[in-house]
Amino acid sequence: MNSSAGSTIENRNSKIENSYRGYAFILGAATMWGTIGIFFTLLHFTYGMSAITIGFLRAGFAALGLVIGLAIWKRDALKLSRELVILYALFGLFGVAFFYVLNTQAVILTNVPTASVLLYTAPVFVTLVAWRLWREPLTRRKIFAVLAAFIGCALVARAYDPNALQLNGIGVLVAASAGLMYALFTIFSKYLATRASPWTTVTYSLVFGTLFLLPLQFLEIPGMGAPGYDVLLREPFAWLAILGLCLGPTLGSYALFNLGLKTAPASVASVIATIEPIVAGIAGFVIFGQALESLQIFGAAIIIFAALMLTLPRAPSAEQEAIVRIDG
Repeated sequence: MNSSAGSTIENRNSKIENSYRGYAFILGAATMWGTIGIFFTLLHFTYGMSAITIGFLRAGFAALGLVIGLAIWKRDALKLSRELVILYALFGLFGVAFFYVLNTQAVILTNVPTASVLLYTAPVFVTLVAWRLWREPLTRRKIFAVLAAFIGCALVARAYDPNALQLNGIGVLVAASAGLMYALFTIFSKYLATRASPWTTVTYSLVFGTLFLLPLQFLEIPGMGAPGYDVLLREPFAWLAILGLCLGPTLGSYALFNLGLKTAPASVASVIATIEPIVAGIAGFVIFGQALESLQIFGAAIIIFAALMLTLPRAPSAEQEAIVRIDG
C-alpha cells in the first residue's frame, strides 16, 4: 500500500472518529436538556421557589458565568454591536424571560414528560410565523406536519378525556405558549447566527433576559406564589440545584451541542436531539413517578415525527448550521 492510499484511509478513519465524537457530544447535550424538568420540579415543590424566581436565577447566574468566562478566555465575544442591541433585547424578553418562566411553569402545572413533549411544537410555530411574516410557502409536507403536531398535542393534553382537559387546560396552554416562545427563540437565534458570535448572542440574550425578570422579583404574581428566596438562606442544597440547572441543561448542553456541530451535520443533530423528551419521560417516571398514558405516548411520538418533518431537509446539506440553544 502506497503512502497516498494509507493517508486517505487514515483521514477517512479520522473523520468517522470525529463524527462519532460529535454524535456523543450531541447525545450528551440532549440528555442534559431532558433533565431540566427535574431541576424545575425540585426547586418548586421541594424548595418552594416560583417559576419567575427560578427563571431569574437561571438566567442571571448563567449570564454571570458567561461574562466572567468570556472576559478571561474570549474577550472579543463581549463586544456589543449597537445595531444589534434591540435584537438582543427582544431575544432576551421573548427567548429568555418569557420562555424560561413559561417553560418552568409548564412543568409545575403539568409534569416533566408532558411539558417536554409540548415544547416540540416549536417547529410548528416557526413554520406558521415564517408563512405569515416571510411568505414562505406552506407545502403539503408542512401542512401535514402541522396537522399531525396538533393531533399529537391533543393526545398529549388528553383531549379524549374532557375531565382531564378541564382540570389541566391551563397547564397545557402554558406548555404550548412555552413552545411558541421557543419558536421565537429559534427565529432570533438563526437570524443572529450570521451577524454575531454564538457566544455573544447567548451572553447578551441572558443578560437582557435577567434585566427583564429583575423587577418581577419584588412582586407576588397571582397563580405563581411568592418568590421563595428565603429558602436559599436555610437550605444549602437549593444552591446546588440552581448551580446544577445553570451548569447542566443551560450552559453545559449549549457547549456540548455546539462542539458536536463541528463534526456532525445539523440534520443528524436534530434527530439525535429528539431523545430529549424520552429522557424527560424516563426521568419523570423514575424520580417522581410521573407517567404518560398509552395515547399520550402515541401523541408524543406524532409530535416528534412532525418536528422532524419540519426540521430535516429533504436532501442532506453539506453546510453545518450554527444553532444557539440554551433551553430545555
